[in-house]
Amino acid sequence: HIKDILRELSGAEDAVIVNNNAAAVLLCLNTFAEGREVIVSRGELVEIGGSFRIPEVMKSSGAILREVGTTNKTHFSDYKNALSGSTALILKIHQSNYRIIGFTEEISIKELMKLGREFRVPVMADLGSGCMIDLEKYGIFGEPTVQDIIKTGVDIVTFSGDKLLGGPQAGIIIGKEKLIQKIQKNPLLRAMRIDKMILASLEATFMQYLDEEKAVKEIPTLRMLTESLDSIKKRAKKIFAFLKKEISNQAKLEVIADQSQAGGGSLPEIDFPTFAVSIKPSNISVNELEKKLRLGNPPVIARIKEDSLLVDARTVQEREIKGLVGCIKMALSLIKV
Repeated sequence: HIKDILRELSGAEDAVIVNNNAAAVLLCLNTFAEGREVIVSRGELVEIGGSFRIPEVMKSSGAILREVGTTNKTHFSDYKNALSGSTALILKIHQSNYRIIGFTEEISIKELMKLGREFRVPVMADLGSGCMIDLEKYGIFGEPTVQDIIKTGVDIVTFSGDKLLGGPQAGIIIGKEKLIQKIQKNPLLRAMRIDKMILASLEATFMQYLDEEKAVKEIPTLRMLTESLDSIKKRAKKIFAFLKKEISNQAKLEVIADQSQAGGGSLPEIDFPTFAVSIKPSNISVNELEKKLRLGNPPVIARIKEDSLLVDARTVQEREIKGLVGCIKMALSLIKV
């Protein structure tokens, strides 16, 4: 249903969708490397959501892990020396939810592609976060786009439908048509398929990407990541003004400069300047206020910093302001949740 638009957006030859990115990796490994070796850098053997780890996913797929290099440094020669008649795949895992800094070295996809072509071994890139627009123009560095990775000629790419893509949870596999066709014949695909609602949500998300300006405005994840600081400050002042009218006798209020983080396993070690409304309640503790907001209907997720509750204006949409103020006013009452 959405292969054509994925081809257009990514430049890949073909695509298949499963229920999450862990399933995408598992399915690829099972299809191409069951009973054979997959070469991975030791520094890329990450733990993903739910305490599951790449070596465990690989073991479940039936593939055999061949780790190379060290935690901080993996050289081209490490990959080359590990190649053998048992090698089925070279796997490159992007540091989407962690960073190794300092005395480090890693091999790029382009270099691995040269090795893969020379020895006729497919190369797979697990991007995780699935960025589809160039974030550098918005001052966010270090996150490759899906399109850039496809341009290297890599055989298979996997990434999430949520995270930086901003859609529903799903696992997206794109790459060479011949390889995608093999994946589509794997019986495990039936067990990992997505439902119609996820498919419709993904299609709606991808349609926004046909116009980058529209995508940045309409996809909440992208809008929050790329919004200007001036715009965020204006919204923080607006939230502050509404709250001051309603709860000024129940809490000390202040607009403060702070830092946002992307979260959700994306853009580690990057802090985004933001403005937040600081709330210091006088009738209840800040922990109790946080709990009441979190358990309310609708839930409000804020964070505690020192002795204040912070509402990050970056994560509040204009249409939500009045509802947010109502929730905070209710939570500041002495009624127990």
